[in-house]
Amino acid sequence: MDWGSIAGIILGIGAVLLGQIMEGGHLASLLQPAAFVIVVMGTMGAVVLQSGFAVFWRGIKLIRLVFMPPEDDYARLQTDIGRWSMIAWRDGTLALDGQISQIRHPFARTGLRHVVDNVDPSKLRSLLETEIQVFEDNWKPPIRIWESAGGYSPTIGILGAVMGLIHVMEHLTDPTKLGEGIAVAFVATIYGVGFANLVFLPISNRLRAWLAREVAKREMMLEAFAGMLMGEHPRMIAERLAIFAAKPR
Repeated sequence: MDWGSIAGIILGIGAVLLGQIMEGGHLASLLQPAAFVIVVMGTMGAVVLQSGFAVFWRGIKLIRLVFMPPEDDYARLQTDIGRWSMIAWRDGTLALDGQISQIRHPFARTGLRHVVDNVDPSKLRSLLETEIQVFEDNWKPPIRIWESAGGYSPTIGILGAVMGLIHVMEHLTDPTKLGEGIAVAFVATIYGVGFANLVFLPISNRLRAWLAREVAKREMMLEAFAGMLMGEHPRMIAERLAIFAAKPR
């Protein structure tokens, strides 16, 4: 569990609620089911129309990576690659055949199998680069739904506010309802802007950062496997991996 993510969303929403209290407002005035339905359901509808339900549902399931991120296995991969490169340099690439069954990471398993098969280094680079590109292209659309939601939500919030004002105009003959009606109308704008900037866009940025780390991890393994096939010394491969490890993650 990533407690930082939980603390962040609580802090963001809590700041809005605390500000409402400090301004002398009532929390109940921010609880408007109609505005919530307009903004949330409207945003979901726009995103589904844009991306399709299958992509939308994959994006929804990705939220687990924000609050329960996968283990950072950079260090373990570097240790494994160091061991594999030493075996390849000392005993030849065929000696790595017994290591393949012990590998959990699918990309590492594929790459090491190509090394054992003694694939031409340029061919291996082309194969693995294609696999990296396919991986990235596969995850970009579901991640993008959160960015799209962050774009649609404020506009739909304004739509909700306009609808609320229309309802207010229908009661101009009763001045006692005007103030309350206008307040209710603008809650939709708060929902739209609040969800976009406190929920949707932060989630989008976290998921894009996760994808960038996964791509960098695969690029690191690609360089290591190419080095093994070219007979590079394990120390040289380790120095190249250190460059990837130094990147912010």
